[in-house]
Amino acid sequence: MRKVYENAGEAMAGLLSDGMVIMSGGFGLCGIPEALIEAIKLSGAKDLTVISNNAGVDGIGLGRLLETRQIKKMISSYVGENKLFAQQYLSGDLELEFNPQGTLAERIRAGGAGIPAFFTKTGVGTLIAEGKEVREFDGENYVMERGLIADVALVHAWKGDHEGNLIYRKTARNFNPMMATAGNVTIAEVEHLVPTGTLEPDQIHTPGIFVSRIVEIANPTKHIEQRTVRARQSAEAQ
Repeated sequence: MRKVYENAGEAMAGLLSDGMVIMSGGFGLCGIPEALIEAIKLSGAKDLTVISNNAGVDGIGLGRLLETRQIKKMISSYVGENKLFAQQYLSGDLELEFNPQGTLAERIRAGGAGIPAFFTKTGVGTLIAEGKEVREFDGENYVMERGLIADVALVHAWKGDHEGNLIYRKTARNFNPMMATAGNVTIAEVEHLVPTGTLEPDQIHTPGIFVSRIVEIANPTKHIEQRTVRARQSAEAQ
């Protein structure tokens, strides 16, 4: 089965429809599948539910889908860097299912592992637990959380081969590996596409069995979400 596609648009072809659930990997702006997100924008698919740690920032990543109002609902853990997100949520144009970050990660991992639900102490007695089953174990209360799966999962990897084996780099290992297992179809954009057999097996994070389609996006833009630098010293001070 051919897995490698020429560009992001071809990799997404025939998969997108209105109202579907999409997972989008990465953490902040690190390791986000930006080319695949842009392909969603160009497709015009709308009323999407997007599962992602955050919603990008204004004009970058998932923020571009907020601009076009293609996202109906976000399932996220952090949304503080996106003013447009806040505006749409407060105006009632965008639904939000808010999760503690560890809970979101475990919901995705559980979905990929075929676990429909699990119990956690996180969120007990808070708004997070409203409307959910709470059960006592060993004298402590736990709230039930459902596993998450998506129609399509989009991930960004540092290296990948033609069979879909993937290696992530540093912070990009947040959410991408678990999302790769939790999509009915998983599409990977990779910075370096290498021949099958050249990746060291012990270094592979996502086995190719989880990946349906691959596209090479060489030299992607590496955005900095918040740049913090120290003040430059004057010549006199030096």
